[in-house]
Amino acid sequence: MSDADFRTNPDNYCYRHPDRQSFVLCQRCLRTICPECQTQLPVGVICPECLGEQQKKSATITRMPRRRATSSRLSGTPIVTYALIGVTTLFYLLGLIPGFGVELQRALAYFPPLTYVQPWRLFTVVLVHASIWHIVLNMLALWALGRSLEPLLGRGRFLTLYLLSALGGSVLTALIAPTSVVVGASGAVWGLLGAMFVIGRHIGANVTAIAVLLGLNLVISFLPGGNIAWQAHIGGGLVGALVGFIFARTRAIRQQRRQVWLLIATGVGLLALLVIPLVIYR
Repeated sequence: MSDADFRTNPDNYCYRHPDRQSFVLCQRCLRTICPECQTQLPVGVICPECLGEQQKKSATITRMPRRRATSSRLSGTPIVTYALIGVTTLFYLLGLIPGFGVELQRALAYFPPLTYVQPWRLFTVVLVHASIWHIVLNMLALWALGRSLEPLLGRGRFLTLYLLSALGGSVLTALIAPTSVVVGASGAVWGLLGAMFVIGRHIGANVTAIAVLLGLNLVISFLPGGNIAWQAHIGGGLVGALVGFIFARTRAIRQQRRQVWLLIATGVGLLALLVIPLVIYR
């Protein structure tokens, strides 16, 4: 599929607003809907027409619950982004507690030799940071990128992208720097950058600023004396770009199952790569 094919495919645009691109489907009719047309219900995100049909069929729904359902319209609010920032900040504040903070880093930081007996470290690395500037810069980047990507992809896809990117950073660290201790959400944030670059290219957006930002961050990662885990950055960025490519190429309704299986295969493939350090560095 060429970029032109992608831009002219109606499946990539909101059925009520044909000029608005989106990656979110109504859970009932499976039509593409933009943030303005999304209503979050326990069954998932649905479009205005499906919401109206549900309200007509539910004779027991009173006016008050109906108003609450209508008021939950998303309007593009990046709930997952805010939740990730909140949880990460909470763990950083807990880490400031004397004594407890050291134990927290020991329990959650990524250290490849411990991965095989404590696999949660592959992901919990994003919750611990080395300094105030470390977490501020990562959370600022997460806030800036999440506000654009999460409404475009949807909450589930965005969280999947974040977690797989974090996993990619951990795996490349295990492959290249098997004795390194890594903390921070930089790998996951780089994954968001990589995905935004790939998706932006596919939808015809101007990605020059993203390319420049990626280049600058790459240069900074290799500066001497910076004590930066560049392996996690590159690993997260590459996996993020791959996940972004999967999202961009499996946009059609008939491809949703393929998209899920490709994401699962990506995660399984990354975990399988962890066998290599056992063979090389044993």
